[in-house]
Amino acid sequence: MRAAFFDLDKTVIAKSSLVALGPEFHARGLLHRRTLVWGVFSQILFMRFGANDEKLTKIRESVLKVTKGWDRQEVRTLVAETINEIIEPLIYSEALELIDHHLAQGDEVWLVSMAPSEIVEPFAELLGITGAIASRAKIDEEGKFTGEMEFFAQGENKAVAMRELAQQRCIDLSESYAYSDSETDIPMLEAVGHAYAVNPDRTLTKLAHENEWPILGFSHPVRAHDRSRSHTPFLISALVIGVAAVLGRTQLHRH
Repeated sequence: MRAAFFDLDKTVIAKSSLVALGPEFHARGLLHRRTLVWGVFSQILFMRFGANDEKLTKIRESVLKVTKGWDRQEVRTLVAETINEIIEPLIYSEALELIDHHLAQGDEVWLVSMAPSEIVEPFAELLGITGAIASRAKIDEEGKFTGEMEFFAQGENKAVAMRELAQQRCIDLSESYAYSDSETDIPMLEAVGHAYAVNPDRTLTKLAHENEWPILGFSHPVRAHDRSRSHTPFLISALVIGVAAVLGRTQLHRH
């Protein structure tokens, strides 16, 4: 069994899922305006310069502090009510074509994201894929976030979760695929036999050249429900994968 593992933010969608939902959290009284502005500013820096482990750790600590005391069911309801309007329009068409291609080939397809499971799992359902690996916050007896993390899907933790999943589902990681944009996901990319850098930051771009990992550019958002289920996207994606592999080797030799 093969699988394809996709990072979410800046790989499948054009921005951070948490920041995209920020205005809705603010509108419902869960976020203060200062926190919302900080989130937008952080997103601009993230898109421009990428994120390393130190930056993501600070983001995690800030998110845990802000969300402490939130009702988990309220968050799930908010995501369910807004995901089609807010998150779906951010999906890259190129990512959808690759997802459809892998599904057509009989591969399992998984989202692997540091975003909370309350966001990532409904999005995986929206895409019609196999499932998701995501961060899980601790919940108290009253169903509220405690401000602590049970599992943080960042860096090496993503690779660990992928290996555990592979063992459970008899997935051959050496024959599997991974797609991501960030240097923090290098362990995730190294865990599979076929790694692809998507809209990569500077560090990942350098490493992709060194390892002959193909580099893909995603830039065209489209709604998931608008995508064609014809065989054309599958064919295009197959060509993209093949050509990218050749280009990756060519770029390495040039550099």
